[in-house]
This record gives sequence, structure tokens and C-alpha cells, in this order.
Amino acid sequence: MTTSASTRSVSKIAAIATAAALVALLSILGTWATQSYFTTISRAEERAIASVKIVASHVSWIHQMGTQTVRRIDDALRLTDLRFDGNIRDMDVATQGLPSGVQAYVVDAEGRTLYSTDPEIKPVDITDRDYFTAVRDSQTEYVSSLLISRLNGGQIFVFSRRIVRDGQFMGAIMVSVPAEITRPIWETVDLGGDYAVSFVRDDGMLVARYPMPETTLDMSGYILFTKFLKEAPSGTYFAEASPMDGVKRLVAYRRVEGTPFVAVAAADYDFLIQPFRQTLLMLGVVAIMIIGGAAFAGWWILHLLRAQEQQSAQLAKALQTNEMLLREIHHRVKNNLQSVMSLVRLQMRGSEGFESLTSRIKSMIAVHEQIYRNDAYAQIDAADLIRAVVGSAVSAHDAKLRVEFDLQSQPVSADKATALALLVNEVVTNAIKYAYPVGDEGRLSVALTGPDSLGKSRLTISDEGIGFDVGAVKPGTGTRLVDGSVRQLDGSYEFHSQDGTQFSATVALV
Repeated sequence: MTTSASTRSVSKIAAIATAAALVALLSILGTWATQSYFTTISRAEERAIASVKIVASHVSWIHQMGTQTVRRIDDALRLTDLRFDGNIRDMDVATQGLPSGVQAYVVDAEGRTLYSTDPEIKPVDITDRDYFTAVRDSQTEYVSSLLISRLNGGQIFVFSRRIVRDGQFMGAIMVSVPAEITRPIWETVDLGGDYAVSFVRDDGMLVARYPMPETTLDMSGYILFTKFLKEAPSGTYFAEASPMDGVKRLVAYRRVEGTPFVAVAAADYDFLIQPFRQTLLMLGVVAIMIIGGAAFAGWWILHLLRAQEQQSAQLAKALQTNEMLLREIHHRVKNNLQSVMSLVRLQMRGSEGFESLTSRIKSMIAVHEQIYRNDAYAQIDAADLIRAVVGSAVSAHDAKLRVEFDLQSQPVSADKATALALLVNEVVTNAIKYAYPVGDEGRLSVALTGPDSLGKSRLTISDEGIGFDVGAVKPGTGTRLVDGSVRQLDGSYEFHSQDGTQFSATVALV
């Protein structure tokens, strides 16, 4: 794999790892955000449910106040003349304890006011009001929807009761309640933001709301009545747009037992969701920091990889240059040795030792030739080197030898290759010169085995020649060369002369 391809591979792995870590972190943040959202909504629902219970309690009290007041007034008027005489009589005794702003009225069958708790009462026509027509037409008690008072222009709702004497309709009792009475309820629940509290008649007509609405509202076709109240008497839902003002709210509702009302507490969604948005903002900042950090880390890793790629390219180029220089050096050494051999041939041809010297130079040439041909500057194959040296020695002496090789490929370091080449050349040359002195054809075996557990290899060169007396050999240049070469190879050697001559050496090639 080239350096560039390796760098691209590392870059790809780094990018994948960074992306995976980023996705994992963002997934954790996403899960955190989701849990935060549902926790916020759950708490908002709990708060809205608690608030609507408060609203329902107040609405129940308002209903009891209104119905009990009209009944108490009815009881107080049992023995009273209900004929209209043009005067409006006071009835403070029967209406003591009414909240501020709540007024009570008694009208005859024609709608004319007989009694009132309102000191500023003035004649108004109520015969078209539903709270009068309903009891006139047979209902015993009735609660109106939200109305605009004809006396003071304020928003009110009215409890009314039919007055019957001796089976005859004699008039009606009304308790007018200002819609402002919902303000204390609104202040008690305090849901924050643009929230609202209200109660609605079970036919969908709005009875009262705070903040005060601009107009009354028929909610019978709204989802609260078409869906949710049919499914459960209480609960919560999200209103994307309030039918009153279009604000998005979380609505909690509850039927008020014993009354014709449904209590409602509507929390401002945008206000309730603020804790989640703050969490989301924090997570967004964290996500931006993580993404920014990942982007910077990715850029920095890419920068380092590019720098490494450039450095690797420079090193590869330098290595290539060094290899070329080494190849050139070994080639020139080989050429120089050949030049030396040519000079020796010119100066020493025919003299004693000429062939031995040229053979030794050729073995050295073989070493350098193996190095630069194979671009192996630290180690070369010992088997290839031995074949080259033996072939050169046999060719140089024009010997009629059949050479048999049994060589195990193994490395020899460059600094020991020359010693091995000289050793092989010297032993083979001796075999050519002395084993078959009359030029007969013969056989030469060259074997290399190992290395063994100590890292030593065994070199064996044997012939089937005339042999020699090992003890009678006089030390000469060849002997010293063998001794020196074996010492350089950190080894030992021996000759055996029986049915020919066998040279055996144990050497360290690396």
C-alpha cells in the first residue's frame, strides 16, 4: 500500500470514528432533549390539573351561592304580596352575606322589578333574557351564559328561579353575578404567562372567564365538547389555537359534580415550555461546541495526516535516492573491481597466484552484483550468492565439474557476504585445482543448511577427488584466507579427507 493510500485509509477511518462519536453524542443530547420535553410537559399537565381542581372548587361554591340564594329568597317571599305597586322594595334580610357585586332581584310575571338589593336599580326590560324566559316557560332554575348587563354594561351571568303560587307563575328571582368574580380564582392558580380560567355550561356556552373576554362564546362545536368530554369527565389536551384569542395553551378541564358547569384552566404553552427551551438552548450550545470541537479535531487530524503524508513522501523520496546511490556505489565498486582485475590480468598474467587473485576478486564482484541487482543493501540471499561464486570459480578455471547444490535460502548480512564469498571461492578453487589435477571430470557437492537454535548455519563443500593429508598441509595464503573468513563469520571449520575431500564449516550469516 502506498503512503498516500495509507494516509487516505487512516483519514477515512478517523473520519468514520469522529462521525460515529459525533452521532453518539448527538444521540445522547437528542435523548436528553426528548426526556426534558416530556418531563416539562408532564409537570405542566400536573400543574394544570391541580389548577383546574381549584377552579372547580370555586365554581362549585359559586353555584351553591347562586342556587341557595334564589331558594332562600323564594322561601322568604312565601307570605309576601307579589303584586306590582310601582315601588321597588328592599330585601337585604334575605340576601345577607352575598359577595361584593352580586345583586339579587325579584320580578313579577310581567318582568317588572318588585325587590332589589341594588340601590341604583332602574327599570329595564328583561322579558327577552333567557334567564327570564326559561323559568317563565317552565324551568324551575336556570343559569345564563355570559351576558352584558343592561344596568351597568359589565359582564355578568345570572342564576334565576321560577316563583309559583297555587300552581300559577308569579314571577322570577334572579341573582346577578359579575364575571369579575373569577379574578380571585385566576390569581389563586397563577399558571404564569398568558393563562386563563373559565367555566362553561354543559351545553358549551361560556359562563365566565378571566381575563375577561370581549364577547360571549359558544363552544358546543369545539373539540372539548365534541371529543374530550365524551371520552372522560376530566383530563388535559393541547389547544393549538384558543377559540377565544388564538393563543396556544395546555388545557385542563373537569366536570363540576352537582352543577351544570365544566371548569377549565388553560396554561400558556409558550410559558410552560420555557424550561425545556432553556434546556434545549443549553443542549444547542453544547451540541455546537461538540460539533465545533469535532470539526476542529477533524481538521487538525487531517492537517497532521497531510503533514505526515508530506513527511512520508519526503522520506520515501530520500530513501529512493539513497537506494539509487547505494545501487550506484555497489555498481561502481563492482566496475572498479573489474578494472582492478583487468589491471591484474595485464600485469600478472602468467605469474604465480594470478588465477587465485582474479578468482578472489570475482567472488567479491559477485557480492556487489547480488546487492545492486536485488536492491538488497542490508541482506542478500546466501544461496544465490553461493551459486554465483561457485559458477564464477568453475567458469574461471574451465573446470569439467558437475556441481550439485543443496542450498537452503537464508539471508546473509551485507557485512558478512564478502567473507562468505571468499570462503566459498577459496574452497571451491582448491577442489578444482587439487581434487582433479589432471583435468578429469568430477562431481562437486555444495550444501547449506540451518540456521539452528543458536543461529548458526552449516556450509558443506565436498568432492570425490584424490583427497589429501590434512596434517601435511602447509599454511599459505589460501589457508589464512579460509581462517580469516571463518573468523569473520563467527564460526569454525574442519576438513575430512576420505573418498575425496569434505570441507565443513559452522558459521553465523547474520
